[in-house]
Amino acid sequence: MVDTLETMPTFDKPLGGASGRKAAKVPLKGQDLAIRKFARKLIAPALAVAILITQIPFLATIYYSFQDWNLARPEERSFAGLSNYVAVITNGAFLPSIWATIRIVGGSMILSLLLGLLLAVLLDRKFRGQALARTLLITPFLVMPAAAALIWKYSLLEVNTGMVNWGLGLLGIEPVAWNTDHPALTIVFTLTWQYTPFMMLILLAGLQSQAGEILEAADVDGASVLQTFRFMTLPHLRTYAELAILLGTVFMIQVFDPVNIMTKGAGNTKTIAYLLYERAFIGQQIGEAAAYGVITVIVTIVIATIALRTMFKIFTEEAR
Repeated sequence: MVDTLETMPTFDKPLGGASGRKAAKVPLKGQDLAIRKFARKLIAPALAVAILITQIPFLATIYYSFQDWNLARPEERSFAGLSNYVAVITNGAFLPSIWATIRIVGGSMILSLLLGLLLAVLLDRKFRGQALARTLLITPFLVMPAAAALIWKYSLLEVNTGMVNWGLGLLGIEPVAWNTDHPALTIVFTLTWQYTPFMMLILLAGLQSQAGEILEAADVDGASVLQTFRFMTLPHLRTYAELAILLGTVFMIQVFDPVNIMTKGAGNTKTIAYLLYERAFIGQQIGEAAAYGVITVIVTIVIATIALRTMFKIFTEEAR
């Protein structure tokens, strides 16, 4: 295949209203062709590693999804056809797990985005100890998910010794059994605590990229602080918020440690990731678990594709 370089298109506008000519394509030659080939050679090792890490395991998962393989009888493995996919759709566990994932991820996303916006606005002002405050606020995002789940389950939300119930007791409120009476809420609390710093960093970058001249002009025109924030800052943060939501959703949809440590899937908290683990390592149905994984990947790709196209459309419209 001949490498080509597309030149800038030229448009003719004759009196008859004819449309512009198609862009001319000039073959690469000499040094330009050598540079293109060298660039591809530089990318090749990283591309090979990416394929090795992501695509080969996924192909293996597809293969196992067509196998009837139970770890209780590892020697009795046979071709199952589409029976694993039929079991996934008909056993009544997949749709509730999707709904549980949507509730937990959606609730955590909304809370972390709002809190992240509040913290970003506060950190966008000069004050003594700003660098230290920013470092401390980022810390929850660096904590391992399993450690965060243990902290929230035993140190904060435990019914007898948790700090949350101790604080409620000071207000004369009876202790709440968070882990048993409100299991989904405990996971939302944990994810919100962990991902608020992530949202804060992206939104803070958006705030710091806003031109100061525009804000000064609004102040000169007599706009109040709330009016400036509502009509100028929030529209400016739109693309940053959408990016934060997209990346945060991709991260949170894989949530496993808080569910496994805090609820074990009880109380309608059995997410897709935990359901896959349950079928593979508790039910020992490797073929069915692989089918869950394949369907989950397909659903995630569809959702991510729609979200990305929507974002690119927004970016294109705002660039015009």
